[in-house]
Amino acid sequence: MESFALYSPSSTGTAFSPLFPSSRISLHLRSRPHLPRSRPSISPKPICTLRATPSSLSSISPSSCSLLNSKRLSFNPLPKPDKTHKPIQASATPPSTESPTESKPRGAKIIPLIISVSVGLIVRFLIPKPIEVTAQAWQLLAIFLSTIAGLVLNPLPVGAWAFIALTTSIVTRTLSFSTAFGAFTNEVIWLIVISFFFARGFVKTGLGDRIATFFVKWLGKSTLGLSYGLTFSEALIAPAMPSTTARAGGVFVPIIKSLALSAGSKPGEPSAKKLGSYLIQSQFQSAGNSSALFLTAAAQNLLCLKLAQEIGVIISSPWVFWFKAASLPALLSLIATPLVLYTIYPPETKDTPDAPAMAAKRLELMGPVTRNEWVMVGTMLLAVSLWVFGEAIGIASVVAAMLGLSILLLLGVLDWDDCLSEKSAWDTLAWFAVLVGMAGQLTNLGIISWMSNCVATSLQSFSLSWPAAFIVLQAAYFLIHYLFASQVGHVGALYSTFLAMHLASGVPGRLAALALAYNTNLFGALTHFSSGQAAVYYGAGYVDLPDVFKMGFVMAVINVIIWGVVGTFWWKFLGLY
Repeated sequence: MESFALYSPSSTGTAFSPLFPSSRISLHLRSRPHLPRSRPSISPKPICTLRATPSSLSSISPSSCSLLNSKRLSFNPLPKPDKTHKPIQASATPPSTESPTESKPRGAKIIPLIISVSVGLIVRFLIPKPIEVTAQAWQLLAIFLSTIAGLVLNPLPVGAWAFIALTTSIVTRTLSFSTAFGAFTNEVIWLIVISFFFARGFVKTGLGDRIATFFVKWLGKSTLGLSYGLTFSEALIAPAMPSTTARAGGVFVPIIKSLALSAGSKPGEPSAKKLGSYLIQSQFQSAGNSSALFLTAAAQNLLCLKLAQEIGVIISSPWVFWFKAASLPALLSLIATPLVLYTIYPPETKDTPDAPAMAAKRLELMGPVTRNEWVMVGTMLLAVSLWVFGEAIGIASVVAAMLGLSILLLLGVLDWDDCLSEKSAWDTLAWFAVLVGMAGQLTNLGIISWMSNCVATSLQSFSLSWPAAFIVLQAAYFLIHYLFASQVGHVGALYSTFLAMHLASGVPGRLAALALAYNTNLFGALTHFSSGQAAVYYGAGYVDLPDVFKMGFVMAVINVIIWGVVGTFWWKFLGLY
């Protein structure tokens, strides 16, 4: 979904060794990942003497510490605290082996560029304009479809392609300058940008690492318990860390890799099946339900409700109502996912009796909760409280986020360089605003209503009731994500259109808006490129590509059954229809 660049602070107030090298990492994720051609290599460097170097994650070998010499699992002893911290790389791609002097091709990819531009030209000049649609609206639709084709085919980075689309809309006089840039003042977009900075605060202070380690200590005696500990810890921090990708790369993948390597489970090798493959797959498949549980757990959730509001579907007390509607199916799915995968994708190592002791030692080395961690806790409690109750006292969600960021800056938890270095936040601001702005103008110019009426008429020709139309449209919205590499991009491209189709087919507005939004989170684990977090989990090297697709489809079916069956009765009880 997103693209992040999170870097380690020079100091955090405590000194400790990176057994779980999560909160002091340098993370770089691309919005459309370049998939690794080979699995990470593991060198025989002992973890007992490992220091936090950029190659730490790929140089750990539990065999050097004489681990797992019996059937009973035994984890590595902890290293002594190390006061020197260097960035640890956790990327979706392995380090480049190319020579520094070797130049890479620059500019747009020719074939994707030709196809993307051709889509718009065909719509504009070869397909007859319907009578109900104005020339301006039809031309904007052509530009928008060309933009979406570029998001799928990736002729240029997303931000660059969006800027070209924006420029085209102005040069062709389809939109005025002020109208084209109008979405850059959108409150939801700025709330999403600020959420990137909150995610950096969790990583920089190590608060996310500490919370996850507590859960490992409490529930980590077995592999299944370990998985539940990691799953529940993500659900706990999700509402205050509004990025699934940041949670994956900044907290959970480093912890899982450390646990797996300590158990002798190495990426890209047969031993990956011991522990690492299961933990990665379980966390990956659970993440979508954690994001669906809370409105502020993922950027796309906020965008969905904003787009719904523009179409006329308004949900009062959105944070509370979102949580109420998602709570039962999401919690059941969070409970079911680790257990189902434990059955159909079992780990070779069933018991991890030394994991709690290792986590306890880890917490001891971390020391007491630091000042910055307490500030982060207090700030996030304030922000979440205002997100929940702010509407009643007249404080908008984005204002609550701005207050939280201001506190973090004033008290030194974050500095302005942290914000400036979050390139992904500013990149998201650029391309996200373009998509939202175009989608809004398509609604204003009548394109969305025209398209939805056409689809609704087609569905009515089959004499479909609104429940049947609801199922067909939800399934189409879900399955079409196999073509997308971004959840947010999918929402910007299709959410408004599909919601309008639901409304035209007679589906109750709140039911349609929330179901599409929940669906947006659930399809993030379909493939290795379906979201930002997918790139992180696949890039860890523990899961083979066929298993990603197979487990992604199986768990999608299970999620659909849980959300479809349980959600149907629960939403009826809540009065959504």
